[in-house]
Amino acid sequence: MTSLGDPLVGHVLDGRYQIIQRLARGGMATVYQAVDTRLTRTVAVKVMHVGLGDDAEFARKFDREARAAARLSHPNVVSVFDQGRDNGRPYIVMEYVEGMTVRDVISREAPVSALRALDLIEPVLNALACAHDAGLVHRDVKPENVLISDRGQIKVADFGLAKAVTAQTSTATAGLLIGTVSYLPPELVISGKAGPRSDVYSTGVVLFELLTGRKPHTGETPIQVAYAHVHNDVPPPSEFAAPGTIPPYLDALLACVTARDPDARPHDARVMLMQVRRVRAALKEGLHDDPELTQDLTTPLLGLQDRPAFGDDELAAVDPDPFSRAQGVDFEPTTTVTGPAADRPAGHASAQRVLTRVPVSPPSPSRVSALAGSRRRPATTSPVGTDRLQDQHRRQRRNRWRGWIALVLVLMLTVLAATAGWYLTKGRYTTAPALTAMTQDQAAAAARESSLNIAFHQAFSETVAKGSVISTDPAAGSRIESGATMTAVVSKGPERYAMPDLVGESRTDALAALKKQNLAVGKVSETWDDTTAKDHVLRASQRAGARLKKLTPVDLTVSRGPKPIDIVDYTGKSATDAQKALKKAGFTVKETTRHSGSVAAGLVISQSPDKGNGKKGDTIALVRSLGPVLVTVPNVRAMGLQAATRVMADRGFKVAKKPVSQNFLGVGFVAYTDPRSGTKAPKGSTVTLYYV
Repeated sequence: MTSLGDPLVGHVLDGRYQIIQRLARGGMATVYQAVDTRLTRTVAVKVMHVGLGDDAEFARKFDREARAAARLSHPNVVSVFDQGRDNGRPYIVMEYVEGMTVRDVISREAPVSALRALDLIEPVLNALACAHDAGLVHRDVKPENVLISDRGQIKVADFGLAKAVTAQTSTATAGLLIGTVSYLPPELVISGKAGPRSDVYSTGVVLFELLTGRKPHTGETPIQVAYAHVHNDVPPPSEFAAPGTIPPYLDALLACVTARDPDARPHDARVMLMQVRRVRAALKEGLHDDPELTQDLTTPLLGLQDRPAFGDDELAAVDPDPFSRAQGVDFEPTTTVTGPAADRPAGHASAQRVLTRVPVSPPSPSRVSALAGSRRRPATTSPVGTDRLQDQHRRQRRNRWRGWIALVLVLMLTVLAATAGWYLTKGRYTTAPALTAMTQDQAAAAARESSLNIAFHQAFSETVAKGSVISTDPAAGSRIESGATMTAVVSKGPERYAMPDLVGESRTDALAALKKQNLAVGKVSETWDDTTAKDHVLRASQRAGARLKKLTPVDLTVSRGPKPIDIVDYTGKSATDAQKALKKAGFTVKETTRHSGSVAAGLVISQSPDKGNGKKGDTIALVRSLGPVLVTVPNVRAMGLQAATRVMADRGFKVAKKPVSQNFLGVGFVAYTDPRSGTKAPKGSTVTLYYV
C-alpha cells in the first residue's frame, strides 16, 4: 500500500517513533513501519484514526486492553512494546514481523492438505490459549491477523485491540456491532457479546478456508454473510475436497468448533488445541476413519439435539445503511447489525446433519423394562392357605434379595466403569508444565515434579538466551500421560558462523568455503591485479573471523590477473627513447648492439616482440645500431685500374672509376681516390678511383 500523501510518514510520534512507511489501512486504524529511535529497532505502530480516540471511556478501555495485551508473553503472539497518544490519537507499538500472512498462503496455495492446515492452525491456537488463560478474547481472528515470518514462525497479531474497539462501539453507537464479517461468530451478530468460544468459531472458519480455498458463507452484501452465519451451518470441508482427502473425524472437528450454538463448541482455544492434536495424530497415522474420535467430537452437538435452534428467538434484523458507514480494522469489510427481530429458519441444521452421520443408539426396550421391573412393588394377593402364603413370602424375599444383589452388582459395575473411564480419559493424564524460558536444569526439575520424563534438543534462536527453553511438545497446559516423555527445544543462542579467510584463495575454493560455513555469496566483481593470480580472491566484504548470521551475503573481489599492456614498435627509432618508454610501460628491456650499414648509430635495428600485448614485467629485446664498420681506404695511387679495383674489393669497398677532369692522358693509372687514401669509410661503401 502506498504511503503517498500520508501526513504521518516522516513524523516522529512522541519524539521517539519515526514513521517510515504505511503498511496497511483499515476502517479504524492504520499500521505503519517505524523506527524506535531510542532503541534503534524496527517496529510496527498502529495509530487510531482521528476521532476514535476522542471519547474518554474508549481511551481508558483502549489503554487497559493495550496493557493487558502487553502482558501476553508467548512465541506465537506479536509482542506489544508500548502505547501512548500523539496529538490526541492513541497508538500501539508492536513487534515488526517481516514475512507474509495466512491470507497469502490461502491466495497462493489453498486448498492445502489437512496436515498442512492443522500445522498452520496449531500455533494460532497456542497463542489464543495463552490469551484465554489470561482472560483476554481476541475477537478478530482472521487470516490477515496471522503472520508468518521469513523464518517460518507463526504469530497472531492485534490482541486487545478488537476488545477495546467493541467496548467503544457499544458505548458510542448504542448497540451497533462492528467486526470482520466473514469470520463473525453468530453470538456477536445477535448480542454483540463474545467470549473464548467466539475465537474458537473464527479459528474454525480460517481452518475451513485453508482446507477448501473458499469461505463457508458468501453473499452479495456483508449483511447477507452475517445472516448466513446465524442461520446456516458451516458445510463439511469434504464436500469441496477430493474424495478421501478429508476424513470424517476432520469434518466432525469443523462441525464442533463452528457450531452456531456456542455451548456446542469447545470451551476455549486450549480445548480446541487438544482436539486438533488428536485429529493431527490420527492423520499422521494414516487413519481414513476413526469412529471413536468422530463420536468424541460429535458428542457436544448430540447433547444439544433437543434444544431450539440457536438464534431462533434472538436474531436481529439487519440494517444495510450503517454498513456503508462502518469499515473493518484491517483488510476485510465489516458489518453493522441492529433493529427488531428478523425472520428465522425452521431448525438447527448443524445438529440434524451430525445426528444423521453419527446416530446415537437409544437404550434397549428390554433394558428399560428390566430397570423398571426392579423398582416395581409386589402385587397385593388374596388370602390363601398358610403354607402357600409363607411360600409366597419366601419367594418374594428371595426376589427382593436378588433385586438388591443385582442392584449392588450394577452399582459396583457402574463405579468400576466410571473409575476405569476416569482413569482412561483423565486419571492417567497430567498437565504439561510451562517450561519456556527455563534453563535446561530447571526444566528437567519441573518435568520430574510433574511425573514426566523430558528429552532435550537444541536449536538456534535470535530471541531466546542460550541455554533457555524455546518451546516444548506438547505445549504448556496440554494433556499428557503421566510418565510419558515431553520434548523441549533448548536455545543454542543466535545462529552465527565464522567468516573464513578467503584472500588469496581461488574463486572455486572461496565459494565452497562460504557454502560450508552456511554463508551466501553476494556480489562478485573482478579487477586487474599485478600481484595476484587470475581468479583468486583479492578482497571480501566481511572480516575474516567475524561471526555472521546464517546466509549473510559476502561480496568478493576477484583478480583478473595483470592488466595487459600494448607493445609499441620502436624499430628505426632512438634506442634510448625506446628503452625509456618501454620501461615506463612496465616492461623489462634487454638491449644488445650491432653494426649496421643501413641503420644509423643509436637507432633500433630490431625489437622482439614488436607487436601485440604483454603484461607488466615481460621482457622486450632491443638491438641498438652501432652504425657501419669503418675501414681505412688503401693507397692505390699510380696502380693500374684493375689492380686498384682488386685492392679495394679486398678491403670490402665497392669501386667507381672516373677520369680526371684535367690533364687526362688515357694511360689507366690511378691519380687519387675519393675518399682519400688513409681516411676511414664504411665497409661496403663506394670508393671512386680517378685515373689519368
